[in-house]
Amino acid sequence: MAPDRPDSIHRCPIYALLDNVRSAWNVGSMFRTADAAGLAGLYLCGLTPTPPRPDLEKTALGASRTVRWDYWPRTVDAVEALRARGVQVVALETGPAAIDVAQVPRDYPLCFVVGHEVAGIADEVLARCDRIAAIPMHGHKGSLNVAVSFGVMAYALRRDWESHTAPSRRRE
Repeated sequence: MAPDRPDSIHRCPIYALLDNVRSAWNVGSMFRTADAAGLAGLYLCGLTPTPPRPDLEKTALGASRTVRWDYWPRTVDAVEALRARGVQVVALETGPAAIDVAQVPRDYPLCFVVGHEVAGIADEVLARCDRIAAIPMHGHKGSLNVAVSFGVMAYALRRDWESHTAPSRRRE
């Protein structure tokens, strides 16, 4: 996971894992959002497109060179490695087992998982996550675009981390 420039002081202990996200444009958007929110890094898994790719860069606008990232062929291996390091893993997914994102206990470091645009997060991955959370839907549709959901979660977690972290620790 090596960006072109050194990690800046705005990074927080929040990661995101992309489980078989198929669209390079969505992945590029998530890179750009990860940079803007100051996430610590991305885990790109399975069939998720990886840089360098012109279609990914169209929406990333260079963020693939500023956000740390790593590729894992098998998502379950990445989840197990994160959990072994003491990282809380939270799946962002709809369904009966999901709790409201606002109710998820936030223990940092934390990694949230987003999934395939149609199939969602694989069952074998969900089974290995510490929690399953959903963004409440108040309209007719049952979910948001994966890149939009990513942004909602990234900023909710960033805001929470900042509100519970001493100002001196935010600069680490």
